Amino acid sequence: MPFILREEHRTAQYYSEVLATTPVGNGVANVILEMISIPGGSFLMGSPEEEGDRDNDESPQHPVTVPSFFMGRYPITQLQYQTVMGNNPSNFKGDDRPVESVSWHDATEFCHRLTELTNHPYRLPTEAEWEYACRAGTMTPFHFGETITTDLANYRGTDEKKYNWSGSYGKGPKGIYREETTPVGSFPPNAFGLWDMHGNVWEWCQDHWHDSYEGAPSDGSAWIDSEAEKDANRILRGGSWFYFPRDCRSATRNYIDAGGRGNDIGFRVVGFASRTG
Repeated sequence: MPFILREEHRTAQYYSEVLATTPVGNGVANVILEMISIPGGSFLMGSPEEEGDRDNDESPQHPVTVPSFFMGRYPITQLQYQTVMGNNPSNFKGDDRPVESVSWHDATEFCHRLTELTNHPYRLPTEAEWEYACRAGTMTPFHFGETITTDLANYRGTDEKKYNWSGSYGKGPKGIYREETTPVGSFPPNAFGLWDMHGNVWEWCQDHWHDSYEGAPSDGSAWIDSEAEKDANRILRGGSWFYFPRDCRSATRNYIDAGGRGNDIGFRVVGFASRTG
């Protein structure tokens, strides 16, 4: 498959892979996967005790050093998933919407088939890679800053009185509740050039669930329990269209069993590239 390494004007390096070529009218259209270069570095993973609406599973905040890697500019879309897997399980249909209703096993199988298709290695991000990439050098609750609005991400911006859940975060305003996914790239990216890191769909990570960071790796690797059952709980990150702003924070952690699916659960991929492809 064609492999193209590029340089953006803002100095970020990225590459594109053509997954398929489809006839359209008198021409052709390419199904393209765009991958952004994430520079290696160190950061504090988790949230400080003073961060609003934090959970105990975000502790202890700890230093992690992450090697460089490439990450999908967007969550995997339905068109990309259909191209690689031959099916589209999503509830909210749309070629440029994120694929959803996929289990952890589905997502890892996609990575396996994508690797075979492109002859380049792909996998799910580790939890540390995901948070490092989401923060893009920030330590605020969101990569936008101290708060978030529904003009910046797709999440539930209205209150749920039954459970006393708020549609606003900190001093930020309430907003709208779209009740569905939105096309990838609909909202501003972070400083690394990644879209939809807050909201839209939860994103699978490699790691098994642990209810604190006690004993967590410090090198950016996945925290895997070798004796865990096949469907043991795996990490979800980023929040979704169905969840509230507190759940979209960079440090928020969620989990579900690896065989679980939901219409607000998707994923993005991590890869590596050389200049020669």
